[in-house]
Amino acid sequence: MRLVVAGFVMLFALTLQAQDPDSLSHTQSDTLMKPGPVFLPAPLSGYWSQDTLLDSGELEVIFDSLEVFIEAEPLTDSMLWSYLYLDDSQEADPLTIIGTGDIMLGTSYPSESYLPPGQDCSPILRPVHDVLQSGDLLFGNLEGVFCSEGGTPKKCKDLTKCYVFRMPDHFLSCILDAGYDLLSVANNHVNDFGLAGRASTAALLDSSGVAYAGFVTHPWTLFEKGGVTYGFAAFAPNRGTMDLKDYDRAAEITAMLDSMADVVIISFHGGAEGKEHQHVVRGDEEYLGHNRGSVYHFAHRVVDAGADVVFGHGPHVTRAVELYSNRLICYSLGNFATYRRFNLRGPNGIAPIVKVTIDREGRFLRGEVVSIYQPGEGGPRVDPAGRAVAKLKELTEFDFPGQELLVDSDGILWKR
Repeated sequence: MRLVVAGFVMLFALTLQAQDPDSLSHTQSDTLMKPGPVFLPAPLSGYWSQDTLLDSGELEVIFDSLEVFIEAEPLTDSMLWSYLYLDDSQEADPLTIIGTGDIMLGTSYPSESYLPPGQDCSPILRPVHDVLQSGDLLFGNLEGVFCSEGGTPKKCKDLTKCYVFRMPDHFLSCILDAGYDLLSVANNHVNDFGLAGRASTAALLDSSGVAYAGFVTHPWTLFEKGGVTYGFAAFAPNRGTMDLKDYDRAAEITAMLDSMADVVIISFHGGAEGKEHQHVVRGDEEYLGHNRGSVYHFAHRVVDAGADVVFGHGPHVTRAVELYSNRLICYSLGNFATYRRFNLRGPNGIAPIVKVTIDREGRFLRGEVVSIYQPGEGGPRVDPAGRAVAKLKELTEFDFPGQELLVDSDGILWKR
């Protein structure tokens, strides 16, 4: 067992070494702390304020009582984090699952002018490929259908204000090139071209080999990657999709997947939309006269039934994250890659990429959030201002005060 306080061992060693830099090699003395006060790092600020000053004598008392020892060696930030986890067995061979929000790379309806130049979608996701491909599994919400031809568009009085999406079939290659392993098709736009649109999308995804779920005809899936069996199901309060509001059925499917898979991922598309609806509420949410369910109740039910990670979307803005029964719930991952036809002003134009690291039992170990923004017509770019992280931190602290999960200003998710 590695205790959390073993992180202090490193600080203690650094303190002692910093007092005698001449005893170190040139490489070590350049890497380790310089002489001076030792402050607790941000990951420990939940226990002590970050400006808590500990002298070497105080640290020595702590570590003498633990009877621990650390060899002098160059230390990096990642090594510091490696000392902060509770159990070596949990840290053995962890998995990192990456979640993103809504994906719609351009629509040919009502006009091909809404497609990217040359009908080439590859520039849209390319700027964030490195981030997307930095984990073991990549998830996103497919906000629309692949339907190059055919299908019946939903009726609209004013096509300039009615949003009906269909992506050309070849746009799937851009999603696959980005590294996506898993897609949700449970959302309100999968019906934009009726049954034919859903059937076209399912046939294309089946032929590509990418895992997906959420249609009534394809409610869940099991697949294997890297020696791990994953179970996945997706839900939405929309026709043709698995009903988010049927909480009992969602729990039954989750429990079934938990009995067959190593890791269970559940996705939902629900809640009201827009900047006025950034907070997680505890009851049903209505939008445009439609009951979009209780995403809070849904998420807790599926975790209780065996879900290990829950990814939410639908409000088109960032919402809080919660650690419930040591499982991570992301209540809305916002607009991720939505080319044209989307409102990208203010909070609608920023979103988190969430990287959650779990053990082989699905228990939360740590997380990281990368902020993106969508300039111009849309397409994610890493945001140097970190606006999505700041928003996620603010919302999480307001909506779930006192919970075990903390979001720091650098986008690190950690458990108290």
